[in-house]
Amino acid sequence: MDKNKEQAIARKGRHIGVVIAVTMLIWLAMNLFIGPALGLTTRHALLFDLAALAGFIYAGINIFQLWRMRQDSQG
Repeated sequence: MDKNKEQAIARKGRHIGVVIAVTMLIWLAMNLFIGPALGLTTRHALLFDLAALAGFIYAGINIFQLWRMRQDSQG
């Protein structure tokens, strides 16, 4: 495996990790701290849940792409 391919795989892995971590932090902050402090309704909490779900789906798609990149580089 060449150096550029390894760097691309590592970069994508870091990107996925950051997306998951930031999504989780924002989701928790909005549902546990910011939303109740502002007096937002449960409809808003559902909106935050759906936005977090979209972030996790995006991360899942990228994990699959990363897996494919690793499979292609090994064979």
